Amino acid sequence: MTDSRAAFGQVLEAASFAARVHHGQLRKDRATPYVSHVFRVCLIVRDVFGFTDPRMMMAALLHDTIEDTTTDFDDLQERFGSEVAAWVAYLTKDMRLPEEVREHAYIEGLLKAPWQVQVCKLADIFDNLLDMAHLAAETRARSIGRAETYFAALRGLPAPEVQRPLALVEQALADVKHARV
Repeated sequence: MTDSRAAFGQVLEAASFAARVHHGQLRKDRATPYVSHVFRVCLIVRDVFGFTDPRMMMAALLHDTIEDTTTDFDDLQERFGSEVAAWVAYLTKDMRLPEEVREHAYIEGLLKAPWQVQVCKLADIFDNLLDMAHLAAETRARSIGRAETYFAALRGLPAPEVQRPLALVEQALADVKHARV
C-alpha cells in the first residue's frame, strides 16, 4: 500500500474512532449528534482552509476526544502516533483547572503549538460560528465571546499558513456579530 493510501486509511480510522467515542453525545441544540462537529472541522481544514495533510485531518477529527470522552493521550498515541496525539493534546483544555486558569493555559498552549494545530483550532472556531444560529441568545452570546477571545489571541500568529484561515474566521465572526443586530 502506498504511503498516501495508508495515510488516508488512518484518516478514515480517526473518523470511525471519533464516531465511536462521541456516540450518544449531542451538540448544544440537543438534537445534532456531536460527532458532526468534528467531521465538519475536518472538512473545514481540508475544503475551506485547503490543507490536505492527513495529520491535520486526524487532529481535527480527534480534537475533542481527550476533553469530552474517556479517551486519553495514551489511547491516541497508540492508535495514531505521537505527533497526532500531541496535536490533540494542544487542542485539549485541562478540565481539572478552574475556568479562568484553564482558559489562560489553553490559549498559551495554542500560541506555542505548531501552526497545523492553530489551523485546526481556527477550523473549530469557524465551525462553531457557522453552527450557532439555532442557539438561544444567551448561549450564542457566550459562544461569540469565547470565539472572540480565541481569535484575539491567535490574530497575531506569524506563520504564513495561518493567515488565510485567520481572515476567514475574522469574516465569519463579523458575519455572526452583524446577524445578531
